[in-house]
Amino acid sequence: MKINIFLIGDIVGRQGSEFLRAHLPAFKKLKALDLCIANGENSARGNGITPESADFIFASGVDFITSGNHVFKRKEIYDYLDQRNDIIRPANFYKGNPGKGIGVIDMGSARVGVINLMGQAYMNVSENPFACVDALLEELSDCDIIVMDFHAEATSEKRAMGFYLDGRVSVLAGTHTHVQTADQQILKNGTGYISDLGMTGPIDSVLGVTPQSAVYWLQKKMPRPYEVPDTACMINGCIFEVDTKTRKCLSVERVCIK
Repeated sequence: MKINIFLIGDIVGRQGSEFLRAHLPAFKKLKALDLCIANGENSARGNGITPESADFIFASGVDFITSGNHVFKRKEIYDYLDQRNDIIRPANFYKGNPGKGIGVIDMGSARVGVINLMGQAYMNVSENPFACVDALLEELSDCDIIVMDFHAEATSEKRAMGFYLDGRVSVLAGTHTHVQTADQQILKNGTGYISDLGMTGPIDSVLGVTPQSAVYWLQKKMPRPYEVPDTACMINGCIFEVDTKTRKCLSVERVCIK
């Protein structure tokens, strides 16, 4: 059996969320998508994620939400992370933090395990992702397919993780930089890979915020609220076709919807 998994890049603010809702349902039918996984850590107004922004993403057709370094910015999400099984945070955060680092999607015909990890470069993590990922894979050993969102800054770290897990996960997609890379491929042992899925949000922006906000910070290093512009948006992501019997990725299609 083959399934099509759509991984969606970091959703930014109300603008990115509303653009997702406007286009995802029709795109799912067009591409016969079986499963949609999105990174939602920037979906709330002013950064972070809230129960309201997560619910909006789910109602738009997303089946599972991953996150990253901004996941704990809004305190109202803490109980939500503990109570639900369809939203996770990086597994290598500190012990006792709200939420879970892995999850399972039971599709009936297949069990899909999802891992969320964060990179070390310029990130505040408690555990080396390479040191803890083997134990996470063991926890998901009964799954037919394993998908990883590796939320990391450095392309080199993402590439290294891809090769480290080649053949042991079906899909490894990077998030966090909000800039879609053009290196989608199937690695030697069958893992579908891309260094960064990109962003779901305003096109004429710097990582989703107004260029003026970003330039002001870079010039003066003074705090200023980041504003998400009300301009044309896009959805960045990647479709991975996976064989549930072999657990190998069969094809990778980079997506940019404008």
